[in-house]
Amino acid sequence: MGTLHYGSPSAAFTIDDRTLAHIELVILAKLRRRENLSFAIVDEKTSARQSMWISPVTQLRFEYDGPMPEINRLWLHELVDTANSSGGLRIVPEPELTSH
Repeated sequence: MGTLHYGSPSAAFTIDDRTLAHIELVILAKLRRRENLSFAIVDEKTSARQSMWISPVTQLRFEYDGPMPEINRLWLHELVDTANSSGGLRIVPEPELTSH
């Protein structure tokens, strides 16, 4: 399991490494373009929802337990679509890769 550290002082959010890697790529792409975004996280156990505002001045740190996982480009595009929506970035289920 990975951890997203947000703000100062840091709030820590535990997210599995694979999901966190995809979220990191989406957030960093938005920040490179100097775009702000909201990011909502739902606790799977309690269904509690937390939302955070991320801007180029936000302190973020992505911490992983293992190496960078393989990136699912289809999932990455779906996450980018959520980040660009009025609802902001949220974790959506990973689509299965189809073989041709």
